[in-house]
Amino acid sequence: MEFEIPETLEKTREYLVEAKHAADFLGSGKVEVLSTPSMILMMEQTALLAVQDYLPEGWITVGILVNIRHLKATPKGETVRIVAKLKERDRRRLVFDVAAFHGDEKIGEGTHERFIVNKEKFMASIKKN
Repeated sequence: MEFEIPETLEKTREYLVEAKHAADFLGSGKVEVLSTPSMILMMEQTALLAVQDYLPEGWITVGILVNIRHLKATPKGETVRIVAKLKERDRRRLVFDVAAFHGDEKIGEGTHERFIVNKEKFMASIKKN
């Protein structure tokens, strides 16, 4: 199946850093700042949302790789802006450059890969295992 995904695909989304995103809540640290796992989740969600509208019904993307650096702490209660830009596409494999910002300051960066799958077939393959 062929998918019409623009080469210039880009999505920006803002997230409020809540208690549930904090390192002390998740157990990944002992401070009330945006945790690395939460920042990665925000990056994955933004990339997912960027591509989903270009897929036909029944097709989704699944995350297959993250390579992220968390550069600076962001306190709870602040807003984080995530940018996901499509960097590369190889048939159903999508590679995004992702970045996180607190104000004008970059707080995270890296790449995230997603793979386009038929949801029904994907779920059926999981049930066989």
